[in-house]
Amino acid sequence: MQTDTVIFDMDGLLIDSEPLWEEAAAEVLREFNVTLTREQYYNTRGIRTEEWITYWFGYFKINPKEIQEAIESTIHKAVEKIDQHGVAMPGVEDIFSLFRQNNFKIGLATSSPMVVANVVVDKLNIRPYLHAITSAQHLSYGKPHPLVYLTCAEELNSSPVTCICFEDSFNGMIAAKAARMKCVVIPDKALQHELQWNAADMILKSLSDFKKEDLDHI
Repeated sequence: MQTDTVIFDMDGLLIDSEPLWEEAAAEVLREFNVTLTREQYYNTRGIRTEEWITYWFGYFKINPKEIQEAIESTIHKAVEKIDQHGVAMPGVEDIFSLFRQNNFKIGLATSSPMVVANVVVDKLNIRPYLHAITSAQHLSYGKPHPLVYLTCAEELNSSPVTCICFEDSFNGMIAAKAARMKCVVIPDKALQHELQWNAADMILKSLSDFKKEDLDHI
C-alpha cells in the first residue's frame, strides 16, 4: 500500500533532549546514592519515565514507596531543562516541510508525558504541521509495545501499513516494527554501527539525510 502518513518519535530525534533527560534522571537517582553507567542508560532509552524509574528502583532495591515522587521529580526536572536548554536536531524544519509538501498526514508518538510533548512542540514551532500528538503516558503499554504508534495511526485515520516512523531508540524501533510500520532510525552516534539497527527499513545519520527520493524506496 502507498505510504501517506509519517509519525515521529520526539526525544533524541526531533530535539536534543536525551542528555537533559539523563541529567534529570541522574539528579533524582543520586538522591538514592545510585549512578548509572552510560550503557545502562542507553539500554533503557525510549521507555516511559514510570517504567524507567520502576525498573531501576527494582534493580538497585530502592524502597518502592519512593517511586511516584521520583517519577514526578524526574518529569519536572526534565520539563525545566528541555524548556530552557533543548535545541532542535538538524533537519527538523526541512523534513516536516518535505512531508507536508507531499501531502502526508503527520503525527507524533512519544513515550514522554504530554506536558513534555507540548513544551517540545511549541519550542520547535512544529504544531502547525501536526495532525495528531499521542503520548504513551496513560496508555496500557509503552514502547517497545506498539500501542502508542497504533493509537497515533488511529487518530490520523491511517492504516499502520501506510505509515513511516522515524525513531532514534531501539525500543522505539521495535515498537514501530511491531505496529507493522516502516521505520527509519537515526541512532545516537555512539551506537550507529551496532547490528541491532538492521531491523529498520533505513538507517540514517541525520534527519537532513532523508530526501524526497527516499519516499519511493522505503
